[in-house]
Amino acid sequence: MAYALDALRRRPGRSFLTALGIGLAVGLVVLLLALSAGIQTSATELATASGVDLIAASAGVNSTFGALPPIDHAHQLVTEMPAADHNVETASPWLVSDLVFGNASLWARANQSDVPPQWSPTSSGSIGWIPDDNTGIQVPTLYNGTGFTSPGDPHYANGTYQGPFTGQIELDQGLAAVLGVTVGEHVWAAAASPTGPGDLQAWYENATEFTVVGVTSPFWLVPSALLALLYLSELQAIVGGGTPSTDYASLVLIHLYDPTSPSNDQSALDAAFVGLTIITLGDILSEIQHVVNLYRTFGELIGAIDLVVAALFTTTVLQMSVDDRSREIALLRAIGNSRASVGTLVVEEGLLLSAFGLAVGLPVAFLGAEAINVFLLRLLAGLPVGFNFVSFNLSVVGAGVGLVVAIGLLASIAPAARAMQLPVAEELRAP
Repeated sequence: MAYALDALRRRPGRSFLTALGIGLAVGLVVLLLALSAGIQTSATELATASGVDLIAASAGVNSTFGALPPIDHAHQLVTEMPAADHNVETASPWLVSDLVFGNASLWARANQSDVPPQWSPTSSGSIGWIPDDNTGIQVPTLYNGTGFTSPGDPHYANGTYQGPFTGQIELDQGLAAVLGVTVGEHVWAAAASPTGPGDLQAWYENATEFTVVGVTSPFWLVPSALLALLYLSELQAIVGGGTPSTDYASLVLIHLYDPTSPSNDQSALDAAFVGLTIITLGDILSEIQHVVNLYRTFGELIGAIDLVVAALFTTTVLQMSVDDRSREIALLRAIGNSRASVGTLVVEEGLLLSAFGLAVGLPVAFLGAEAINVFLLRLLAGLPVGFNFVSFNLSVVGAGVGLVVAIGLLASIAPAARAMQLPVAEELRAP
């Protein structure tokens, strides 16, 4: 190894650039592996912690959750699903929709016909649910306010939709900040935006007024930068439901008493509710894994090209090193060193170059991954504390070490063979 190190010291510039090239190639591959590992690990941990063991959607919906046709008779499923499968602890219907919100300041300016050009209602994702019927399912953390105060879904009133309208709403921190409201203040919601400033007064007259009863954390389960939470029947009334014949939801989230064999519960619920598709947590994680694998394969193709280029570059440098030291190698052979020992010296030089590349590549990969992680966490609102897009586990680092060894060995084959085949007598007689 001392001979290999001395050979590298003789050409410091060339050795440095070669190690840098190897390091950048290995660093890119390690970065891609760390990203795929981080997304997969965090997604699995989040899905497990959510408490959602099964998801019911309309027939034909798959685990990619594209368009979500309505699920009819949503309120009835709260009791019908546990009755059909006694392992179901919670069946919580959720209606996911977009609403448009206005605050009191905009309402006042609309009445005065003095609306600044940049002022307009705010679009937001919204969830309609039955607040106290989410046992075991992770929900947004309430930071401020009392939250929903009425049990059940009062306006639903056992299917009559004649019960009291609570007018209560929770906003996440992002939406509360955009609207400039706090607990106890009022907001107005409608399914459509006004056509312009002149339509604002009529929009408010037809919108539904709510009192903010809580401000929550962002919610990763519904990845929206702005989110509002309402009683299910009250959101139905805004978006065109809210009658006995239009009692619908987008999904039903199911929490099981014993989640160890969800496929059994899936089969039982599929048989009992033929108009629904029951999706397990495993189905969702498999879909996530499939998407991650696609990106990983694409990244591996790019990484493979980089590694081939790095190996070829290293081969060229080692070949030049053998040519530069051809007389030294001939002297080593002349004093009794075998062909194998001479070839080993070249392999050691290649491995040493690769090791220096690893010393460059791992920090580059780590710093790059951390920068990407910070950027994505800032870009995507609602992710919980502890979520990471990267994971530098032993398998990722081990892959980096393995790649470096592979580059060193592959790049050394041709130069080592050349060193072993050098004609000793001709090299020693050369001027």
